[in-house]
Amino acid sequence: MTISMYQASIPSFIRMLDNLLVILDKAQAHAEAKNINEAIFVNGRLAPDMFPLSKQIQIATDMVKGCGARLAGIEVPSYEDNEATFADLKARVNKTQVFLQTLTAEQIDGSEERDITVKFGSRSFSFLGQPYLLDFVIPNFHFHLTCTYAILRHNGVDIGKMDYIGNY
Repeated sequence: MTISMYQASIPSFIRMLDNLLVILDKAQAHAEAKNINEAIFVNGRLAPDMFPLSKQIQIATDMVKGCGARLAGIEVPSYEDNEATFADLKARVNKTQVFLQTLTAEQIDGSEERDITVKFGSRSFSFLGQPYLLDFVIPNFHFHLTCTYAILRHNGVDIGKMDYIGNY
């Protein structure tokens, strides 16, 4: 049995973003219950040289919307990176899910050999579609989701592994 590029990407991205929304809901509820300014969480980080939670979510959503668009051969949507509240972050996650839901298997399947170029500042990275998805996007997406989870857990939010991976 084979798995298609679409099956290996879009449904999983959407599912993990659903899990992220659950985690953010729990973080928001925790902040409200403990009367903690949510900016403490949104700007939280595990180390001084680490991106804050808001940037972790911005990168995670950028990673998957960029992947979906590039594999589909369409323009990558651009979002402002100005989220400052849980509501802002959840809106960004929702907007990303809505975009991903517009992509079809017909657009993405067959993109294994598509030339993909990604620019980060002054650096460019070139990939073929399948290694881009499997070796770059998926690990980066999960890294930033894990950082988000760890920042919130470190700051006392009652979340666990099942919140991260979701229920089956």
